[in-house]
Amino acid sequence: MSRLVPYPLLSLSLLLMWLLLTRFSLGHLILGSGIALIAGKAMAALQPAQPQIRRWGSVFRLVGIVSLDIVRSNAAVALLILNGGRHGARRSDFLQIPLTLRSQPALALLAIILTATPGTAWLEHDAETGVLLIHVFDMVDEEEWIRLIRDRYEALLLEIFE
Repeated sequence: MSRLVPYPLLSLSLLLMWLLLTRFSLGHLILGSGIALIAGKAMAALQPAQPQIRRWGSVFRLVGIVSLDIVRSNAAVALLILNGGRHGARRSDFLQIPLTLRSQPALALLAIILTATPGTAWLEHDAETGVLLIHVFDMVDEEEWIRLIRDRYEALLLEIFE
């Protein structure tokens, strides 16, 4: 079974996402199943290292924090756009953040978190120096952003993966 479906959770998730994004029919079920199986085989060909999760409690805390931050950020960005910024003084900027995080799965998850949170975008990570470059839609205080990412996200990711 593992040869046919090497990553069953990935394949099932992709199939469910396919069916949610398209209207359900036998044709879409067959096509989505084929795509999910091919994606699972492609993932197996890449042979990614299995991430070792050290603290499951921190995973649930991170999910809660990120969910709340995404909702808050959606509201804040919507207000900025609708109101024309902070009295017209909205300033977008790039920010370099030194990270201690080195785990590839943890860095990938941080990239997803930052990209999924409206108002921020992951641009680049220098593996040698550990410096992360992000774009912030509404830059008010650089130190506050650095503290937010390092203390709120990176600290939990370190607990989970390293």
